[in-house]
Amino acid sequence: MVGALGVGLAAGPAVAHTPTWEVDCDAVVLNLTNYGRDSQNTVTVTVDGKDLLPTETFANDFKKTLKLPAHDAEVSVRLVLKASDGDQHSRDETKTAPVCEESPNPSTTPSPSQSPTPSETPGTATPTPSTSTSSAPVKPSAAPSTETPDLAETGSSSSTPLIAGAAAVVLVAGGGIMWAARKRRSVQS
Repeated sequence: MVGALGVGLAAGPAVAHTPTWEVDCDAVVLNLTNYGRDSQNTVTVTVDGKDLLPTETFANDFKKTLKLPAHDAEVSVRLVLKASDGDQHSRDETKTAPVCEESPNPSTTPSPSQSPTPSETPGTATPTPSTSTSSAPVKPSAAPSTETPDLAETGSSSSTPLIAGAAAVVLVAGGGIMWAARKRRSVQS
């Protein structure tokens, strides 16, 4: 029973480092969590080799949105994350920021509610219809990231339920053997 209790207590939830970051045409969003409260982790972000976020130290969590400088061609954004508890939790990754599409000046493009109304000429019974089409390009919304972030190893694997099941079988078998041995002793006495 003590062994079963020990296995159950050791199977508690694990806290894993979660380094997520996204890049779109005008910003870099950093969300680094669970790096330890007493840790001295560092993070640096560069754009085409120039510092966007000079090396900054943080403990446990780091959340920040960085505005990218204006660019007319794709730029390379690099994240260097050094975890204080080992290189297995550190990251050195590069993503590409696309060029933002320009949106037209809103004062020069009529909105559907501002489109000219049909006018009637005195003496004419049918109004002249007007047609208005908008050719304003639409800025694409940021698509959700389909990348699965690399998660830290927590000591758990897909074989954990199999091992726990085997331990349960061994405990039940041991209890059965003990019961049979006591039963035999009581019959012999």
